[in-house]
Amino acid sequence: MSTVREDSPERIPAAFPGRRWLLPSALIDQLDPRPGPDSPDRRSRRPRRTARDWIVDFTCFLIAVVIGLLAADGLENEPGLSHGLEITDQLVGALACAAVWLRRRYPVGLAVAMLPLGFVSVTAGGTTLVALFTLAVHRPFRYVAWVAGAQIALQPFYYWLRPDPELPYLGVVLIGVLLTVSVVGWGMLARSKRQLMLSLRDRARRAETEARLRAEQAQRLAREAIAREMHDVLAHRLTLLSVHAGALEFRPDAPREDVVRAAGVIRESAHEALQDLREIIGVLRSAESDDAGGRPQPTLEALDALVSESREAGMKVSLRARVADPAAVPASVGRTAYRIAQEALTNARKHAPGTEVTVSVSGAPGDGLAMSVRNAPVDAEVPHVPGSGQGLIGLTERAVLAGGTLEHGATPDGGFEVRARLPWG
Repeated sequence: MSTVREDSPERIPAAFPGRRWLLPSALIDQLDPRPGPDSPDRRSRRPRRTARDWIVDFTCFLIAVVIGLLAADGLENEPGLSHGLEITDQLVGALACAAVWLRRRYPVGLAVAMLPLGFVSVTAGGTTLVALFTLAVHRPFRYVAWVAGAQIALQPFYYWLRPDPELPYLGVVLIGVLLTVSVVGWGMLARSKRQLMLSLRDRARRAETEARLRAEQAQRLAREAIAREMHDVLAHRLTLLSVHAGALEFRPDAPREDVVRAAGVIRESAHEALQDLREIIGVLRSAESDDAGGRPQPTLEALDALVSESREAGMKVSLRARVADPAAVPASVGRTAYRIAQEALTNARKHAPGTEVTVSVSGAPGDGLAMSVRNAPVDAEVPHVPGSGQGLIGLTERAVLAGGTLEHGATPDGGFEVRARLPWG
């Protein structure tokens, strides 16, 4: 059975074709059926920015610039700040705003670098918030917890060194903490939405893969059932052909009556084999296996006809049936019993020709159906008859599928016996 990888690009289309510009490039990179996140190909490349990424990045840059400009206006009101420190603060803020464009490539590095820069520069406060938001979106919570915790811990010292001229100390510290927590919460919400989309995509991929595997398994089981049915049906007919054709080959001087009888058996067996083969092919071509035009399946009542057919082919077969009402046997159980007897008679004809074969069937509702096919030991050497060697294995599987059991083996007197027990509830 062939399988296909879940990330195979031949089976999984690109995510959201035609609307990729609406999604972040990092999300598309994980949704697309490309090599895994740990593969060298994926590590060596970076996802290209989408139109949405450019819009978001430019918006974040504007937010950092606007916050920096607002903070720069208040620098001249800050007591004790020299002109040189004011210029340095603005220069650091400008560099921090430019570093916003690196936030996707280095989210952890930018957030860590903004901790000391934000501590010494008021105009870099916007970039600090943008870097913290980016870290919450693109990295797991442990990174966010360390950086946000350090930032919250430094804020009381920062506002103690550089107090706000318009707000009280406690108020501005609370505002800074709430702003940090809000940015982290917003970033984690965006990350959770992305993770949800990825999980839904993975679930859809697994569902598609499981459905495909179930379909392939169903096809395999159907092929096995068809092969088993063809073996059970055709092996009986073809064995008759082989045995009688071999008899004609080794006894060309046989009486005319025996030749005519053997030729009749060959002709009838070939005709029946063609009919069975045509029936199986018709089932394969039909959309539904329960085609009303098909021949009826054999049941336990057809066991007498099977034994009579074997007798006409020259076998010594005796039937011991102790079933009160064969018509009451369920169709599946009766069909399984028929196939077991058919295959056992075929094996006896091939491997023990000329011996006496006894077919016994007994049972009642609630007790189950028991049957056995036993042949006497072979006295002379038996010529080899080609076969698949899978007949008894197929019978065992058929009996198990019907809820019963099947055993086979040599008898104490040197013969061979096939025993089966099937449910009849």
